Amino acid sequence: MIVASVRFTNVLVVVGGVYLVSKLAKRLLSKRHRTKGTPLTGPPKAHFLLGVSRTLSTATDSADVYGAWAATYGPVYEIPTALGGRRVVLHDPRAVNHFYQAERSVYVKTDSTRKTIANIFGRGLLWAEGEDHKRQRKALTPAFSNAAIRRSTGVFYDSAHKLQGHWDALIENAPDGAIIEVENWMNRVALDSIGIAGFGHDFRSVDGEPSTVADVFDSMALNGGRAATLSLIIFMLGTQLPILAELPTPRNRLFKGLRRTLAGIADDLLAKSRKEKEADTVAEKSIIGLLLKSEEDAAELHMDQAEVVAQMNVLLLAGYETTSISLTWALIELCRNLDQQAKLREELRKFGPQDATWDQLGSSLPYLDAVVLETLRLHPALPDTTRVAQVDDIIPVSEPIHTKSGELVTEIIVPKDTVVTVSIRCMNRSPAFWGPDAAQFNPERWLTFERDGLRASEIQGHRHLITFLDGPRTCLGKQFALAEFKAVLSVLIKNYSFELPDGPDTPIKEVLGLIQRPALASGSKPEIPLRLGYCSARVTGDLDDESLV
Repeated sequence: MIVASVRFTNVLVVVGGVYLVSKLAKRLLSKRHRTKGTPLTGPPKAHFLLGVSRTLSTATDSADVYGAWAATYGPVYEIPTALGGRRVVLHDPRAVNHFYQAERSVYVKTDSTRKTIANIFGRGLLWAEGEDHKRQRKALTPAFSNAAIRRSTGVFYDSAHKLQGHWDALIENAPDGAIIEVENWMNRVALDSIGIAGFGHDFRSVDGEPSTVADVFDSMALNGGRAATLSLIIFMLGTQLPILAELPTPRNRLFKGLRRTLAGIADDLLAKSRKEKEADTVAEKSIIGLLLKSEEDAAELHMDQAEVVAQMNVLLLAGYETTSISLTWALIELCRNLDQQAKLREELRKFGPQDATWDQLGSSLPYLDAVVLETLRLHPALPDTTRVAQVDDIIPVSEPIHTKSGELVTEIIVPKDTVVTVSIRCMNRSPAFWGPDAAQFNPERWLTFERDGLRASEIQGHRHLITFLDGPRTCLGKQFALAEFKAVLSVLIKNYSFELPDGPDTPIKEVLGLIQRPALASGSKPEIPLRLGYCSARVTGDLDDESLV
């Protein structure tokens, strides 16, 4: 243990020395006057080289750390990061709104983040900035129109009902009750849905067909939580030394292997779709149809082949990981709160055996809407947003804040190259915005939101959540994700009852991967076993009564 600590410190000292020399040289070579930023309060260094980076990297949930700092230092503060770096953290709604609205023109991804994205997915929408981002986003936007999502809703239901057939068989063959690993099943549903709705390809994952896509993403979840010392150091120092993202560490090799595998899958799907396009069987405004159109030399919003493949890689990730994880969390929370599970089922029963239409999913099921929003509030796929200012900026705040000198200010000066972070989880779970029960799963808050006068109403973003970000980089597929989430969850809750094997208080943790996944606290893999049974309406046959429609 002592030897490991010494080695860790030695590596830090060497890397720190290289950085400090390069930083000094850069300052000597630069004659540009640097704007002085507002001196903000914040926590002291926890480590002479790492600042508080190690505190955040090793925390069970970084949102708790950010929340404690906000309670101590106020809604806008700064933290010392690795190698003498400084980061501004925003916990003020007006400041956060400004940050996201200025994301394309002022705040961009850090070099280390962009290098990592390029290593995994290529230079697509997730990587692009400025005019490249505007062009790529505009090319894909028609695939996520209301009309396109309306057409896709049937695909979501088909995948859910295919799953229903398999689950019915499991229940019939398990008289003492079936136990399912729900996370794996949600992954399969999500993969088949994005495959058919987005790329016109049925992966048949729900039917048990092996999938390279699933294997690749699952390998990240299984390996993501076991970061070696060197990988941890690179993660903490990456913002200051982005070149570290190019080192051949085991984790970086895994990332590049993932990209090669995804590129192979994308190439196969593109080749299949090109043949179908020649036969005029590809929908022009589907995701794959728009990507094929953008490949054409005469296309107004042209993308080269590398960009097209990168878009497919990102969309496969979004379709497979984020929706499946949200569905898993929704089922976990409804198992922790069985009364809420029953209340949702009762609302869904008014449609009898019929599925709600796309319009009904959006406007006729308020409790389903509340459950979905509450899941997204408590369990956002991305824990935070970190960007760097590419020009000087002035950020307004809702209420005056104290600087280090005790001065009260209503805006803060952010110099060029300042790193800025918004903790999405912390904002979504803050009692200051969501009330004293902010940490609790309470869908009812959405039914009384307008009259409760919560400060969350000051937060922009979808339904006052920043889960999907906001501004010009708000999630392009959010309505697609919401429709799939609601369609699949409605089928599952209407037909089945769910329980955690050890009861509502079963401890749950998260494991790292490309995106954090839920897991039993007693396990090491991202697996959530649930006890599955028919709901009472299925048992009595009431759900098949056409009079309920």
